[in-house]
This record gives sequence, C-alpha cells and structure tokens, in this order.
Amino acid sequence: MNGEMDTSTKDQVWTQDDLLNLLEAMKVNLPQKDLAKYKTSESHLDWEKVAFNSFTGEMCKQKWNEVSKVIRKFRTLTELIFDAQDFIKNPYKGKKLKKHPDFPKKPLTPYFRFFIEKRAKYAKLHPEMSNLDLTKILSMKYRGLPEKKKKKYLEDFQKDKETFGHSMSKFREDHPDLVESMAKKGSNVPEKPRTPQQLWYSHEKKAFLKTHADEVMKGFIETHPELNMSNEDIVKSTLTKAERHLKDKSDGRPDKPPPNGYSMFCAELMSSMKDVPSTERMVMCSQQWKLLKQNEKDGYQKRCEQRKKEYEVEMNRFLCSISEEEQQRVLGEQKMIGFKKGSGGSKKKSRAKPGPEKPKRPISAMFIFSEEKRPKLQQERPDLSDSELTRLLARMWNELSDKKKEKYKRLETVLKAESVKKGQEERSRLPDTPKTAQDIWQQSVIGDYLARFKNDRPKAQKAMEATWNTMEKKEKIMWIKKAAEDQKRYERELSEMRSPATIIASGKKMKFDGEPKKPPSNGYQKFSQEMLSNGELNHLPMKERMGEIGGRWQRQPQKEKDRYKKIAEEKQKLYKVELERWLASLSSQERNVYKEYNSQVSHPCYSIMP
Repeated sequence: MNGEMDTSTKDQVWTQDDLLNLLEAMKVNLPQKDLAKYKTSESHLDWEKVAFNSFTGEMCKQKWNEVSKVIRKFRTLTELIFDAQDFIKNPYKGKKLKKHPDFPKKPLTPYFRFFIEKRAKYAKLHPEMSNLDLTKILSMKYRGLPEKKKKKYLEDFQKDKETFGHSMSKFREDHPDLVESMAKKGSNVPEKPRTPQQLWYSHEKKAFLKTHADEVMKGFIETHPELNMSNEDIVKSTLTKAERHLKDKSDGRPDKPPPNGYSMFCAELMSSMKDVPSTERMVMCSQQWKLLKQNEKDGYQKRCEQRKKEYEVEMNRFLCSISEEEQQRVLGEQKMIGFKKGSGGSKKKSRAKPGPEKPKRPISAMFIFSEEKRPKLQQERPDLSDSELTRLLARMWNELSDKKKEKYKRLETVLKAESVKKGQEERSRLPDTPKTAQDIWQQSVIGDYLARFKNDRPKAQKAMEATWNTMEKKEKIMWIKKAAEDQKRYERELSEMRSPATIIASGKKMKFDGEPKKPPSNGYQKFSQEMLSNGELNHLPMKERMGEIGGRWQRQPQKEKDRYKKIAEEKQKLYKVELERWLASLSSQERNVYKEYNSQVSHPCYSIMP
C-alpha cells in the first residue's frame, strides 16, 4: 500500500473515516491487558463484534489484512493498531514522502536529456547493438558534443530546476506536517559547530596517535597491569587495507564476482558512464535493465553463475599458494569462513592457531583462599557441584575477618609484583617495529631527495610524500611486499620472544649471544642453502620450492655431490673450533645453561668443554 489504500473491498468503498472507525472498533474489542503476540490476539478477535454500519465482520477482517501489510509485526495487536491509525492519517510519512502525488519530480540532468532524446534514433540505426553498447556510444557522443549544442540541454535543465524549486516551496506550504516530520529526522539539520579548542584537540590527537601509536599503547599497558594485556595485543599490520588488497591481487588473488546478473550488468554499464553524475548512474542502470528482454537478463545471470564457479576454483588455487595464517586472514576479510576450500570440502569454520601463551593474571587473594579450602570442602560436601562450591567459598571469604584476610592479601601483592616485573622485562625486549611500504621506499630514496633539495629535510620529506601519492599501483607493489615481509619478521620475533618453550618443542634451535652459526650437516643441506639464498626459486611456494631442490639434487652428477659433501665437512670442522673457543669465553654459569638447553633439544651436540 504505497500512499493509497485499496479503495474497494468487494463493492464497498472505504473512506479514511471508515478505516479509522474500523481500528477503533478493533481496539474496543481487545482485552485491556493485551500482552500476547499479535497473531494470537488477531485469531481470538470476534470480527462480528467489530462489524459496523454496512461493513460485515468478514469485510472488516479483509480490510485489516490489507492495512496490516505495511505495519511492523513484532509487537502486540494493540500497538499495531496505533501504528495503523498513524499510517492512515498520514500515509506519506518518512521514506514514502517522495511518492506523494503532489511531490515535484527532480529535473533531468543535461546528459540524461540528451540520452533519452537520442536513444530511440540510435536503437533504430543499430538494432543489432545491446543496451550496453548503445549507452557507450551515446556517452562518447555527448562527450564530443560542442559547447554550443550542450548549452541547449543545460538551459532546459536550469529552467526545470527553477520550476522544481518553486514547486517544492508550494509543497512545503501545502503540507507543513510532512515537511516538519522530515526535519525532525535531522536530514536537513546542520551539525552543531565545534569550538576552536575542540577543533584543535581533534586535529592534534589524530596527528599524535598516528606518529606515536606504539608508545601510547605501551604506556597504557604499563599503567594498567590489571587488564592483563600483552605486547601481542598491540601487533597491527603496517599495510593499509588498499595496500593489502593490492599485494594479494599481485600474488594471484581473484576479484570477487558480482552476486547476481543485475549487478554484473550494472558493473559493465557503469564503466562507460564517466560523464554521468554518480547520483544518476544507478537510475540509468535500472532503466536500461528494464528495457532488456528476458532472455538477455537470463544470459547475464548464467554468466554470473559461471563467474562464481570460476572464482571458487581461482580462490582455492590462491589459498593453496599462501601460508595458513594468510589463509585465515583472507577468509576472515571476505567473511568466507564457510568457503569450500579445495574440491568437495565441507563448510567448516576453521579455527585459528592458538597464539603464544600470555602471562597469567596475578592470582587474587580470594582465589588463593579458595584454592586452599576447596579440597577440604570437596571431601566434606561431595554432593555440591563446582558452581555451588564456588558460591560457598565466596560466602566464606566475605565472612572472613580482615585480620585473617591479611595473609592472603600479602601473597597477592607478592604475585602481582612478580607479574609486573615479568611484563616490564618482556616489554624492554620488544623487537623493532615494522615499517610501512612508504617508509621503506623513502628510506631507499632519501639520499637522492636530500641532494636535490640541498639537505633541506622538510622539503625533501614533502616531495617524497607527493611522489608516493602519485605513484602507480604497479610501482608500489614491490615496496608493499617488502613491508609485508617486515611485518612477518616482527610478528615472528615477537612470537619467539613470548614463547621460548614453543621454540624448543618445535625443534628450532635457540640462538645464544655470540654462538657461532651451525653449518650444514651434509652435502644436500649445503646445496639446499645455496639454492634458497640465490633467489632463483623465490617465485614458487615453499613446498614446491623444496620439491624442486630435491629434484635438482637427484640430477646432480656424483662428482658434484661429493664436492658439496666435502664443503660441508670442512665447515663442520671450522664450526667445532669456533664453538670450543666461544664456550671457553663463557662463565661456568652460562656454560651450564647452554649444556642444559642442549640436553633438552633433539639436535646433536658437538663436544662441549667441561
């Protein structure tokens, strides 16, 4: 019901007064405390009692069904009737204002006038052309139109714009209640101006947080140890959303297809609408879509379905080429946790890998008391569940005297001090923060810019920023990839710092200060190191890279394999000498720590000095 009620129920005419009388009669026949769902109340309503004048109960029920179509249904019937009364008195309230018969139509833009005027002519001249091709031709024709001819369409637009202004003023005068309800929504109400201090504070705050984000967060964590926040909580990617998308696209991430045939049609049509104002593009797309035949619409839908299938295959291929962490990020960004990964995969939410273990929050005094008393209570009251036992211990703690609580509070203070100390030690060992793509690029060209501007750093900085902002995407991609690698380095170092136990469990050798680098244990390892370091296979994923190295090693002649084996043996002898020299420089305590560590890991250890 868009502004007008259906004015006939069978052969009876319903006026606005009749509709209001119907609603009033329904209200009278509802219980005083109407708390049931509207459907329940509606089913129990006696429509014969609602009937009035020449309208029967059945006619009243039919008319109510028409009226209730535009009313929200998630409340009681009494509340719905109030909404229905408001709608009947003012059917054009809110979003339906523009559907009012007196509301003036907006004037067509110059381009739209030209398009409507010429479309029929070009459609006859080129019957074989699709609507999309016709729109492209007319767009080019309008773009190449002389200013003298464009003037005619512009003048017509200005005249209609003036007429629209007068008509709108008249509409406001004739319907002040509608205009007032529109103003109440705040659509035309300007924002309250901010004071000079507010403007200054807002600007300075943004600038400070942008340049000192890490320091601000670290300071906050230090002053609020009770929040149990760790350095891991402040890890944030240095790449912007646009840079991340550009890197993914460069790595082979496919573009998401349109959801349906209409969206595909709009996307293709809009590519030729550069001269059309953005506010009118969707209107034109809608009108052009309506002009298409059903078989043409079906063609777009089939193309869209085909594109979706291709996208699924391409996305699976892309996901297989990246690490598991990157897969989780891509799936999370796309809100595609249920994405069918691989052929015939079921839709399962993939769990993220648990991060490094965070430091536990200091145990409270009440918790220490509870853990001390719980075993005894469990023996005395085996009938109590864990939650009931916890509630009983809480009551016991509240009834405990302050003198007895002092013992547990002292323990809490000691544990809290240890936790704060541990947190401060970890924060002091934080790795270098990752650099943005722009920072890495600027670092590589700063010398050239300083030379050009005679060591005037502010001017050089401003020029570099201007150059970066005008650089093409393909020029930025190299620096974006370097920033992504730096981000991974930061997260890896932070993770290793947070969980040395994980390093031992995973078999990775922890590096001690000054410890000589361990050499390859055989010829194949030496060959692998060479292949990985020369960058020849960097275009391949790591799994495929290692497979290629294995294949190349098999194809090597025996003489070449023996050469690599000899190099590895020489490096092992040299390493043994360097290791013994380094161990001799350590104190007995440091040497014992190194021995203990090597006894825990599965790596073979060379002879260690006593």
